[in-house]
Amino acid sequence: MRYLKKIPASLFELKDIRSLAVVAMLLALRIVLGMFANATLPMFGNTVKLSASFIPIAVAGAMFGPVPAGLVGALGDVLSFVIAPTGGAYFPGFTISGLLTGLIYGLVLYNEKLCLPRIAAAWAVNALVVESFMAAYWLYVLYAQEPSYLFYLSARGISLAVKCVPEILILFAISKPVTMLSCRLVKKKA
Repeated sequence: MRYLKKIPASLFELKDIRSLAVVAMLLALRIVLGMFANATLPMFGNTVKLSASFIPIAVAGAMFGPVPAGLVGALGDVLSFVIAPTGGAYFPGFTISGLLTGLIYGLVLYNEKLCLPRIAAAWAVNALVVESFMAAYWLYVLYAQEPSYLFYLSARGISLAVKCVPEILILFAISKPVTMLSCRLVKKKA
């Protein structure tokens, strides 16, 4: 129940002009990192794609809550496609995934101490729900159900196994600066 109380609290974060400016900068950073800070690892049959675009979404979740982080995730996907479409038509499934990623990070990290177990839990919930089951389903739908859903699910499992430790450690490494910045924003509001 306490997690659901974070949703209305995070809506109020968007009323402050400083918070809105930081959320907009995180959105811009999400777009830039999504375009330029990614790589595909060919040693895993091109099934593992590393990207830093999760960082601004998680930071928005920790600083401002689930609603702003969900906006960063969803709008980041849409605006990335509008600015630089990469092969094929727009698919709304990945926008839903971006929204849910922000909601998950916001629900787990907002107004909480950013310790390693909490960050790992947020990453694991996102990895299980969004990055594995949902992403595999979107790929299955997108590519006309060829091959099977289990093929895409196993490919997502390999990808998450490779990305697990680096992504959690990156989020933990930036947790102290994020906490300090959040404290400064709160002091300026008061």
